[in-house]
Amino acid sequence: MKKRRMDASLFILLGLTLAALGFAFSRDASLPLQGLEASGRLFGSVWLELALGFILAGLIEVLIPAAAISRWLGADKLHQGILAGWAAGLVMPGGPYLFFPVAAKLFDSGASAGALIAFLTAKTLVSPVRMLTYEAPLLGWPLTLARLIPALLMAPVLGYLGQWLFNLIKSR
Repeated sequence: MKKRRMDASLFILLGLTLAALGFAFSRDASLPLQGLEASGRLFGSVWLELALGFILAGLIEVLIPAAAISRWLGADKLHQGILAGWAAGLVMPGGPYLFFPVAAKLFDSGASAGALIAFLTAKTLVSPVRMLTYEAPLLGWPLTLARLIPALLMAPVLGYLGQWLFNLIKSR
């Protein structure tokens, strides 16, 4: 089992939580408990998606060897990885509670930053379910298509740009 490392994001999250807790308590002693109750309601509404996301990430770990992920999504085949990440992002169902654990597992298994950026960008910018159920019925097809077409093209562009930036940042 891999030991969890204490990174800056954990300390930032802890600091923000403690600051919000202190501020809430200073305003009214009952606010921290109300915040905890609101957190419980939020957790109650997303726990299943969270659990499924982590289960799917775990299954990816045991079903797909890291070498295969690296071969398909690795930096040595950047073009193929970005296209595969883009396609996966377009077809993967579910919200952020599902696709971020999967992205984290793919990254741990050797997927390139560019492939994951294309995946995450495609997933967040283009959602067929959202487009068909909300966007087109409420906003109409002309606006939906005018947003969809650039969104489709942005995922690979951001994948390449993101890989370049990742390499630049990582080399420092």
